[in-house]
Amino acid sequence: MKYRLVLVLTGVPLWPAMAAAADAPAAPAVEWVKLTPTVSPSPRDGMAMAYDVVSGKIVLFGGLGANTSYLGDTWTFDGVTWTQLTPPVSPPARVSAGMTFDALLQKLVMFGGYTEAAGYFGDTWIFDGAAGTWEEAKPYLSPPPVTAPCVFTDPDNGSADVFGGFNSESGYSAGTWMFAGTTWLQLQPATSPAGRTGALSAFDHVAKNAVLFGGEADVSAQNTWTWDGANWTEQAPARQPPLLEFAAAAFDPGFRLLIAFGGESGGMLQNGTWAWTGSDWAQLHPTTWPPPREFLGMANDEAIGHVILFGGTTGYVYFDDTWELIPAAAGQ
Repeated sequence: MKYRLVLVLTGVPLWPAMAAAADAPAAPAVEWVKLTPTVSPSPRDGMAMAYDVVSGKIVLFGGLGANTSYLGDTWTFDGVTWTQLTPPVSPPARVSAGMTFDALLQKLVMFGGYTEAAGYFGDTWIFDGAAGTWEEAKPYLSPPPVTAPCVFTDPDNGSADVFGGFNSESGYSAGTWMFAGTTWLQLQPATSPAGRTGALSAFDHVAKNAVLFGGEADVSAQNTWTWDGANWTEQAPARQPPLLEFAAAAFDPGFRLLIAFGGESGGMLQNGTWAWTGSDWAQLHPTTWPPPREFLGMANDEAIGHVILFGGTTGYVYFDDTWELIPAAAGQ
């Protein structure tokens, strides 16, 4: 079991809503462009990363740096550069927490994570994008402490949802939880994916559901599931990516597709770019792309209209690079 997991983090907000179409667009011609922000977070993996609708910025928290240094810093990205915040109160440092925008609270919700000293986290933190501050929630009921749960926006009511994660005592979790503003509620779907950790997950604005794929589990996790707010449904796409662990995904507002990148498969680092069309996976063939990596962060950026990728690791090298996925023609 690897503890340096990145949540694909990235549940994405329901509001403002994307313009929906009857059918998802065909796989586009794309390229990854390496951005040159004047300031960036230090090299790391396993950071929590999500788009905040209120501030119009991507928020990044924590992760794992070189020499097993657990990080507890907060950064925002405005589409041009990164800015480190200095909130008066911050969550304890950790790797592999999950974070998403809660449309009911109009704030980000972060859950879970791990450090070698503290073990598994089961605390809940709320980030106010308007004020740039953290506040610890005190729910009377919470999901079990885990590392690398999937955290995404609920398709039905816009709250923050949690699925899965790992704890060395209880193993791979298969529970689905919803944050009700003051406490967590455990949901009881009729069907559910097998317990797993390090899966990729994101909200699909076109299909109006959350998508989950892959991850590390006791059984095969090379399967695609969707969550409509009431039940999980296993999909039967004609094509799927290889079994990906510790990859990242986010919904691209420009392409109106859920995009996945990187991860590990069969012990090999990946640099494939995949798109979920709502019913099938399509492999994209960008003209340029980031180096292979796992434990990376990815989030949609409404302000610039595309997904942003940051950081990750090869297991030896930690990255601090920032990439944007754009139409191929725009870079030529």
